[in-house]
Amino acid sequence: MAHSLRPIVAAACLVAGGLAVIPLSAEEIQGGPQEPRRVEVVFVLDTTGSMGPLIKGAKRKIWSIATSIVDENPNAEVHMGLIAYRDRGDDYVTKVHPLTRDIQKLYGELLAFQADGGGDWAESVNEALDAAVTKIDWTQGGRTDRIAFLVGDAPPHMDYRQDRKYPEVMKTARERGILFNAVQAGGARDTQRVWRSIAQLGGGRYMPIPQDGGKMVVTETPYDREILNLQIEINKTVLPYGSARQKAEIWDKTLAGANEPPSVASDMATYMRKSGKGAKAVTGDGDLVGDLASGTVELDNIKEAELPEELRSLDRSEQKKIVEANAMKRQELSFRMDGLVKQRDAYMAEAQAKAGPKADSFDEVVKETLRSQLRR
Repeated sequence: MAHSLRPIVAAACLVAGGLAVIPLSAEEIQGGPQEPRRVEVVFVLDTTGSMGPLIKGAKRKIWSIATSIVDENPNAEVHMGLIAYRDRGDDYVTKVHPLTRDIQKLYGELLAFQADGGGDWAESVNEALDAAVTKIDWTQGGRTDRIAFLVGDAPPHMDYRQDRKYPEVMKTARERGILFNAVQAGGARDTQRVWRSIAQLGGGRYMPIPQDGGKMVVTETPYDREILNLQIEINKTVLPYGSARQKAEIWDKTLAGANEPPSVASDMATYMRKSGKGAKAVTGDGDLVGDLASGTVELDNIKEAELPEELRSLDRSEQKKIVEANAMKRQELSFRMDGLVKQRDAYMAEAQAKAGPKADSFDEVVKETLRSQLRR
């Protein structure tokens, strides 16, 4: 039955008092299919020396934070970005990492961060906030949630004349529909006063946590080692293509986190499964197996110089055989991974229930805030 007739038929059945009512879908009631919900999250992070312990823990928790968004909104497109800031006279004042769905790339950039600099207490907070509002390509309109987290322990320099001060920046943020939260590491009172004001002006939450980020619990499970080994096997099915830079980035993604605990690999695998990446072994573009499966590219349209090294000397039929073999292998491994991730999720849920109330750590306050604000 054509969709254009269903409202008429449903209404007629109701008027006639019949029992066989044809229900209308949410899409039909609202006039057609809706665009996917888009969740944009940006962290404005103090990377000076005093923030070292918090940054170390945050590197391990980026995947579980991303997963908390997917848990709340299973069909959402998750985009994350990062503004790193220090102060004038340091190696940099701000570094802008734009919004991206390529969470693995963002994770790699976060792994490269080393806390350094600072020393005169106040930092370039105002400039960092302004960069977050004006230099991040936030989506305007549509079904988009725009949420930012300021994370730091020192107040802003209010004596830098050319800076836009935080009250003015927060006014612009509200006009653009960006919700600002403030996470304070440590208990400095001058920072607390400003962070509370930023959260109030930005329409978000003020969250105090310990200087070291709190006890960011890394829960080990009996499934982590097997998940890590399985991820290594999945990574072997990756065929990087494109420019030399893109190929290098893909290889870097397969190695990222190799020195982190197995539980981090488990967190990444959980996100990959829950975010509906399907045949993707890495986030973002550049893996021939995943991009062919998703229809992003066609093998016939890729230049020979951009093909994976092992495919260049082969004819098209041989190339397709190798890609198909890798795809089949990945499908088999992914099926096993799905089962392990479900078992790990159940183990984690039971462990968290036994542990009782969650700690006021960086990752937990961020996840709880995201759940609350995305529901709202």
